[in-house]
Amino acid sequence: MLPKKEIPSGSGEGDSLEVFIYRDSENRIIATTKVPYAQIGDLAYLKVTANTKLGAFLDFGLERGLFLPYSEQRYPLFIGKRYLVFLYLDKSGRICCTTDIYKHLSSDSPYGKNDKVKGTVYLKKLETGVFVAVDNKYLGLIPNNEFFEDLMVGDVIQARVIKVREDGKLDLSTKDLSHKQMDTDSKILYEAMLANNGLLPYDEKASPDIIQRKFKMSKAAFKRAIGGLLKSKKISKTENGLRIIKK
Repeated sequence: MLPKKEIPSGSGEGDSLEVFIYRDSENRIIATTKVPYAQIGDLAYLKVTANTKLGAFLDFGLERGLFLPYSEQRYPLFIGKRYLVFLYLDKSGRICCTTDIYKHLSSDSPYGKNDKVKGTVYLKKLETGVFVAVDNKYLGLIPNNEFFEDLMVGDVIQARVIKVREDGKLDLSTKDLSHKQMDTDSKILYEAMLANNGLLPYDEKASPDIIQRKFKMSKAAFKRAIGGLLKSKKISKTENGLRIIKK
């Protein structure tokens, strides 16, 4: 059935129309001339419009939302936020989606070491790192030792390929190459000093946990940044930490 409001103006019996077929809330086969954002077998980055006890609904371009069963949710969903999902047909013939997308991603990417990529965070594991769908189609991972930002599932990020594994999966980092990242990190520390009357109450002996929490960088990156500032004579060491050299 093509609802009356969906019939293009001037169309009549015998005309050929291109439509999308799906089942409505009453399990009727419905046709629509609207083009959905994704179809069965696609990975799509879609917005949550409602949450219920049975599952969530996502906007995929039709009046009826795309159903995401509670059993297919690997993490909490928030209304208004977008997530990467895979569309499939359930046993009743209804279009649904899942957040369990790992097996639908490819390891055959065209990227190499140090390439810049864009992707969507689709899972976080404390013991492993942050899983990223590069280009929303390839397998990527930010290992724990490269993870220094407050990333959330659904976030779209820019990253750098630090390794292509033998199986084709990509290891990623949100940090730039060391010599380039040092300039960025040095600026972060210098601005932190400016905001604290020219003093930074930490030095190379600070714990990695404090450095990561305060400045979102590794201890190695912290030491490189300090070394750069000392070498350029912008700061000096004191008993209380590091201080800007006033000119």
